[in-house]
Amino acid sequence: MTMQSAAPRAKRILMVGAPGAGKGTQADLIAKQFGITHVASGDLLRRHIADGTTIGKTVETYVNKGELVPDAIIMDMLRKPVLKANETGGYVLDGFPRTVEQAEAAYRTAGSLGVGVQIAIHLDVPEDELIRRMLARARGADDTEDVIRHRIKVYEEKTRPLLDYYAQRELLIQVNGARPVTEVTWSIVVQLQRAFKRPATQAQRDRAVA
Repeated sequence: MTMQSAAPRAKRILMVGAPGAGKGTQADLIAKQFGITHVASGDLLRRHIADGTTIGKTVETYVNKGELVPDAIIMDMLRKPVLKANETGGYVLDGFPRTVEQAEAAYRTAGSLGVGVQIAIHLDVPEDELIRRMLARARGADDTEDVIRHRIKVYEEKTRPLLDYYAQRELLIQVNGARPVTEVTWSIVVQLQRAFKRPATQAQRDRAVA
């Protein structure tokens, strides 16, 4: 099953979900399914730091201080990978934007470039399951239940409002992410096929976002 013949345009998808929801896993599987590029902001940040690039050196100072990397730096880092991916079929973006403010800033930048997100996919997973998953894969002393619950709380406060932001623009797909990986992937694929086969509404054309 493939979408390559469903629509010739580039496919631009955003994965949204709480820590432990499986965003990275599903983004990778969906990218492979449709022959597009998985763009993970976290992986890019780590690569820049490891390679000692200008962006990497700047980012490292924030990371070492435990501070958030400024939005402008993240968008600058993502610009080339996103543009390149758009030229070769599209992308699945994972890890950015994380807030409505970031989404609005990305819209202003990506809108004029024609690479804004077409569809956001929300992986909905109950909190108890998120905690179970993250405790199961915990690797360090900081991966305690209290820390995990705090990360989920931050997601609820900062990132969940993105769902309304995209839903208002008719760009949101809701998926039950608590099921087995293959079932989640299948659900995403089916809904994306339907979405990309439908003609864009006027609202989507007028309010395409990043």
